[in-house]
Amino acid sequence: MCPDSAKNYPVPSVRRLPLYLRLLRQLNAQDRKSVSCTHIAEHLGLGTVQVRKDLAMTGIVGRPKIGYPVPGLIGAIESFLGWKDATAALLVGVGSLGSAILGYQDFRSHGLDIVAAFDMDPARVGQIVHGKQVLPLSQLAQRAAETHARIGIVTVPAAAAQDVTNQLIGAGVRAIWNFSPATLEVPAQIIIENVRFVDSLAVLSQRLHQLEPSDSP
Repeated sequence: MCPDSAKNYPVPSVRRLPLYLRLLRQLNAQDRKSVSCTHIAEHLGLGTVQVRKDLAMTGIVGRPKIGYPVPGLIGAIESFLGWKDATAALLVGVGSLGSAILGYQDFRSHGLDIVAAFDMDPARVGQIVHGKQVLPLSQLAQRAAETHARIGIVTVPAAAAQDVTNQLIGAGVRAIWNFSPATLEVPAQIIIENVRFVDSLAVLSQRLHQLEPSDSP
């Protein structure tokens, strides 16, 4: 599917597809041949109509009273998400968060291959972190060209995030996965996804506050 048309898909629907994929991989491991929207919806606590609409984005068509072939649906979702082949990525910032991301083994099965890691701290450069040697930022452009990396992962402090992003874009990456708290400015043709831990915590805390009884008389 072409990137231009992909921009029109509802982001909440796209975010649910990995949830379906995890379930489908479990079913496939159990040698389950087919699955219905109803089964997926009941297992995940979603609406059947919503599941059907989400899966329709991938182009696969289910059969009445049978549902979808499990292997075929896995393939359709992986293809839609671009997870058939791993996309090379560069990570900048090998602190606590960056190290944790480097060590997360499941990224590979979700279409992401972190091929190189960089840091601006001379004390970290040269260290081996989860099998990757930390490189100086001066080598970023060279490694980007060698690996044809398309994704840049930003895990540096806010003050350094924009400069790092500019260097990643200058090196040829087409998408930025931003874990820093900074609001980044990127050209219109660059895809950016911001991961805001504090935003998620705010939602969690507010919902918890609603559930707990008030201490006021």
